[in-house]
Order: sequence, then structure tokens, then C-alpha cells
Amino acid sequence: MNKGKYVFAQLISFLPQRVFDKFVTKYCGNKHVRHFTCWNQLLYMIFGQLTNRDSLRDLIVIIDAHQNKAYHLGFGKSVTRSNLAKANEKRNYKIFEDFSYYMIDLARKKLTNEDFEIKGKIYAFDSSTIDLCLSVFWWASFRKTKGGIKLHTLYDITTQIPAFIHITAAFVHDVNAMDVIPYETEAYYIFDRGYVDFERLYRIQALSAFFVVRAKANLKFNRMYSNKVDRQSGLICDQIGKLSGFYVSKDYPDKLRRIKFDDAESNRYFVYLTNNMDLKAEEIVLLYKNRWQVELFFKWIKQHLKIKAFWGTSENAVRIQIYSAIIAYCLIAIIGKELKIERSTYEILQILGISLLDKALINELLTNIDYKNVKELNYNQLSLSLF
Repeated sequence: MNKGKYVFAQLISFLPQRVFDKFVTKYCGNKHVRHFTCWNQLLYMIFGQLTNRDSLRDLIVIIDAHQNKAYHLGFGKSVTRSNLAKANEKRNYKIFEDFSYYMIDLARKKLTNEDFEIKGKIYAFDSSTIDLCLSVFWWASFRKTKGGIKLHTLYDITTQIPAFIHITAAFVHDVNAMDVIPYETEAYYIFDRGYVDFERLYRIQALSAFFVVRAKANLKFNRMYSNKVDRQSGLICDQIGKLSGFYVSKDYPDKLRRIKFDDAESNRYFVYLTNNMDLKAEEIVLLYKNRWQVELFFKWIKQHLKIKAFWGTSENAVRIQIYSAIIAYCLIAIIGKELKIERSTYEILQILGISLLDKALINELLTNIDYKNVKELNYNQLSLSLF
């Protein structure tokens, strides 16, 4: 079926174009457009992400050098750098945002994993700041001489796909992003201690969902009773009680569970708070340990996709580029699952990134190469050091 097709043409066959066209119609994306449609724009952006282009000029130069292949790659007629820049600046980023969420849902359904020790939907929530030059990105004011945006991400631990993306100015405090999380009943939400806001945590309790959060050092907690713990596992205590501070007790009037754990690997103590009374203490510790996956996702996507060097200066262009990166990430994950490729997302990206203009079957391309010859740094095995 795909014999004789370019690798990039095979890749985009996994994209549901009809769904994308519905979003284009919804936001009138192709109004007054003659030949360079939103679909062509999306393909340019994905090609730039997968080939790791540093700028629009760099992207256009590469495509122009292979102009005789443009039709078969799906790019349509030739486009100039200024036309692509104008499209990124003027066309509604909501088209790409809605399509990225569709791709996220599609990827999560295909990558459903029932092997995780704790059953249910498990999410880690965190943010990453992307620094911007204030003199160029004037709309992204952060400090006097510095600009930036924050990428707030709800990361699905079991499928390893971001379930929700929220972009704000860098000065917005992390806890404010908790107000827009689409909470689900009986799901688990894991937070770092920067998200300790008991009024917002109580909303999770009211929705019959569960949270695990690392406690701050100044926590005022009245123990009511304790559960037995296996100290050989590193557990120090597992207590049930209530908050004793005047204001925090009003913000969170129900019982809480406090678990103290001695992590031998880091030689540090951790104190966790949760509203789940049924899981074992060891399982609560395991949930929080998996919070690091969202940190590793940030590190991976910053290193291997283009969300740090932007191809446009307007807020609209920046958002389009970020959502295009998410679409590309989900596309690679879906292809790996559909073709049953037992490689990491990084390996697949590295191989395809240098093969987009070749005529070879994707599954053969990804299975015929010796694993040991691909120097990969799987983001699940990256150092836990923050960037």
C-alpha cells in the first residue's frame, strides 16, 4: 500500500485529516485562502518539528531544496517564509489546540496500559517555564528584563501522554492552574509541594477524586490514629488526622492521611498528604515516585522537539508551534503502537527524523536497524535532575 511513498507521506496518513478539516471549518481557518491551506500549514509545522529545524528560514530552505517532491509529501504549492510566518501569526491557534486534544485522546486510547500496579487513571500535574527574550516577545512579560511562558501539563502516567495542556504567562502562580484541570471521578492526581493549597485540594475531595501531594515543612497536623507500617520498606509512619491551623482547617475540614517515608536512595525524608484511605502506604509512595515522569516529559520534549526556539514572535505563532509539537509527539506515539514497534519514542523520532524524504516502509525502517546502533536516551530513563 505504501510502497513507493515517501516516509513523511506515510506518517501523515496516520493523521485524521477529516477531523482537522472540521476544526478548520469551525474557526474559518481557510477563509480567503487560495492554495496554502491550514492542512498544508500543519504539515509544514510537523515536518519542522520532526526534522528539528531552528527557524522558518531553515525549514523553507530544506523544503525548497526538495520542491520536486512537495506534491507527494502533501505540502501543495510552493510557499514563502513570509507566507508561512503570516499564517502562524494570523490563523486561529484554536484550530491546532483542538486538534492536539483530539490527537491526545486518540493516543491515550491506543496506548492504554493495564499493567500498572495501581488500577485507575493516574495523572501527574506540573509546569515548566520556557524563557523568552522580552524585547522580541513583548507580550510575554515576566520580569523587568525577562520574558517567558509556562506550560502547565496534566500527564497521564499509564499511557505516558499529556492529557491536558494549559499555557499561561510565566508570572502566573502554579496553583492557579489547578482551577482549570478537568478532574475525573476516582482518578488520582499527584502534585509537588508547590501545589499545596487546601481550598483547591478540597475541591478534588468534593469531586470524589484522589490526590497525593508532598507536604510543606510548616504543616500543622493533629494525629487521630495511626496505621501499622513496615519500617523495613522505609515507611516511618502512616497517620490519619486533621489540619490544625485556623484557616487551613476551614479550607479542608475533612480527615487527611499523612505518610512519612525515608528514601534510602536519596537519603531524604518525604512527607505525603492524601485523601485516599484505602491504598497501602507503599502504594501512595509509589504514586508520588511516578510524579517524576512529568518532569522527564518536559525535559524530553524540550530537548527533542522545537518548543524553546520559536519560529514566530506573536503569541498566536508561539501557541501554534507548541500545539504542533504536541501533535507530532502524539503522532509518533500512535505510529509506534499501531506498527507494534518495540522502541522508545525517542528512537522512533531519531530514525524518522533523518528518513522523512526516503522511500521506505516505516515498519521496515524501524525494525531493520540494530537497537545497539541507535544511541538513545529514553526519557523514562533520563536523570532525575531538573533542567
